[in-house]
Amino acid sequence: MAGHEAAVYALCAAETPRFVLSGAGDGWIARWDLENPETGRLIAKVGSQAFSLLYLPGQHTVVAGNMNGGVHWIPLNDTKEGKNIAHHKKGAYAIIEVEGHVFTAGGEGAITRWAPDKGQSLESFHLSNQSLRCLAYCPQRREIAAGASDNAIYLIDADTLALRHRLPGAHDNSVFALHYTPSGDKLLSGGRDARLKAWSLGAEPRLLHSQPAHWYTINSIAFHPRGPWFATASRDRTVKLWDADTFNLLKVLDATRDGGHINSVNKLLWSSHNDMLISASDDRTLIAWEVEGLSG
Repeated sequence: MAGHEAAVYALCAAETPRFVLSGAGDGWIARWDLENPETGRLIAKVGSQAFSLLYLPGQHTVVAGNMNGGVHWIPLNDTKEGKNIAHHKKGAYAIIEVEGHVFTAGGEGAITRWAPDKGQSLESFHLSNQSLRCLAYCPQRREIAAGASDNAIYLIDADTLALRHRLPGAHDNSVFALHYTPSGDKLLSGGRDARLKAWSLGAEPRLLHSQPAHWYTINSIAFHPRGPWFATASRDRTVKLWDADTFNLLKVLDATRDGGHINSVNKLLWSSHNDMLISASDDRTLIAWEVEGLSG
């Protein structure tokens, strides 16, 4: 799946699982049909590197964060009516939707809640004196997790934005990837230290598991839509598949054996469309993987 002219940093599902959106260093937002993955369609340009993406089905709108901290609101019915709000500093690195609101995380260390129907910021909460690099949401706990370049993980009440817990030194360097388990009782994290960690989420979060998972930075974590498996992506150019119960390594997808990426793998999306795993890379491509034999 080629078409971008620079590294691909962002992925999100579109109006149905069959379609995927990507954002890249060329400032392009592209739409891909997983039934015909070789053909992408340019839907918008944001003018600078697109670091994060979110599709809002209620508004048929794409929200994109760029390297300058701008938050773009792009209605797909008329992309000319889109607007860019200069909001964060140093980059808008993550975007998620939570219970009818949009949340963005920026390079100044703040998380912002937005009204999606107006594209208007409602409130911001400063968490760190360094960049917030990733966000994840747990509906069971009504909690947002934020990973930061100060090596910490922040657990935030999704309703009040009050800080519940700060996990200092969660990784030896920046925390780049977070994902709650589907049951909501654990949080997985990955960082520049290349370690994969699992945190038990009781009254007081505690480290449950830690292992060296890649040679270099873990950039993204994605769960299989139905099975007890998850995937990690790394700057070491590989995608690895893991058992979510035991944390045993099941498969490694790389360039030599599998025709994988030849540069850093930056983002993963595990689609429910034929259980395809989508990966995006510095090599300017996306790959749609049909992964078999995980249960074995």
